Amino acid sequence: MLGRVRGWHRRHWRDRSKAERVELQSLVTWHGSIWVVPLGWLLLPMVGGLAHRPVAVALGMLLVAVVVLQCAAASRVLRPALDHYLGRAALPPGTLRGPTLLLGLALAAIVALASVHGFDPFATRLAVGAALMSFGLPYALTVSVREFLRRAAVLAALILAAFTVVRPSAPGLVATAVVTAFGAVFSLTAARCGAWTLSVLWEAERAREIEARLAVAEERLRFGRDLHDVLGRNLSVISLKSELAVQLARRGRPEAVEQMIEVQRIAQQSQREVRDVVRGYREADLGVELAGAQGVLSAAGIACEVRADTAGLPARVQSALGWVVREAATNVLRHGDAGRCSVELAVREGRVVLAVENDGAAEPATGGGSATGGGSATGGGSATGGGSGLAGLRERLTAVAGTLEAGPVGGDRFRLVAEVPLGRQAGEVRS
Repeated sequence: MLGRVRGWHRRHWRDRSKAERVELQSLVTWHGSIWVVPLGWLLLPMVGGLAHRPVAVALGMLLVAVVVLQCAAASRVLRPALDHYLGRAALPPGTLRGPTLLLGLALAAIVALASVHGFDPFATRLAVGAALMSFGLPYALTVSVREFLRRAAVLAALILAAFTVVRPSAPGLVATAVVTAFGAVFSLTAARCGAWTLSVLWEAERAREIEARLAVAEERLRFGRDLHDVLGRNLSVISLKSELAVQLARRGRPEAVEQMIEVQRIAQQSQREVRDVVRGYREADLGVELAGAQGVLSAAGIACEVRADTAGLPARVQSALGWVVREAATNVLRHGDAGRCSVELAVREGRVVLAVENDGAAEPATGGGSATGGGSATGGGSATGGGSGLAGLRERLTAVAGTLEAGPVGGDRFRLVAEVPLGRQAGEVRS
């Protein structure tokens, strides 16, 4: 039983993003309001406020049935109305036809009860509010605020006119006006405020995804610039020397062989440089990567703390750890639900230790949640994802005799630790 509860919690809560969780919570709250408030306002006063006469009892039972149908119809309409408000889908034609008809029946039953004096006056006003709120909450998501208030005012005038005819009383009309206004304002506020919050959260979620894609695009641009720097000049030299060799060969000059040997050398050098770019072995500024990761995570709304001193680290070590920082930051953005991330770089006993830790990691899947030396790691939202990401980091760290460990460290936190030995250079970095 406990396993089923955990499975349900993982499927319906832990696997959702922040915006999805808030939307689920808002829907549950709205559904509860649709059922609890109207039925509470109707059933509790009816216990002692309904006259024990056949006509009054029949009308009372009819009113309860209609309000229950109202609540069911409002619950059914709530999701399409929210999708319409958030711009996900257009409201299907005729969606509000049923709820509108039920609202008319409920108000007619209330007026009929008032006309035969079958309901306590106070309970009658509460019944009006119950009928209005069950209809108004989803309806407020389908029209503008101005249109909602205008139509609510027209409906309130009709209700007051009906009560003026069947049961004229100045205090009663004032009470009816107050309850009607409260029902309209409550429905409008509860629906629009929650839906507006959801729209802002979804906009932030989309901005976060765009930020992650921009980080990937920036890396691709950097990669393209590196390839251009490596190949642009060398290909120009190869083209010129090849043309020169052709001209010399046509003239029978022996220098053509030397030019082709130079072309071969430049081509082999270009091949090595391209391989270095692809593998990420070119020198990188670790300080720049740390600052970039902090900026990207902060822009995505993740509090990022960086404690690092890169002075004196060898270029190859900086390059390898720079890729670790880049991969970790990208995956914190792409996965999980992180709110805080910390990056710490320190030299301990001749080894450079880079630790990236974030919260909001999803529950790890089977197969273990750690990776040593670039193995696989699981768990969405971790500092690094499984698969090619860790495999690529392993290759880069192996080139500098480094290791990689990744896995959950308790609760929803995930930590990635990369260590690189400094060897003889350790003493030069730190005394």
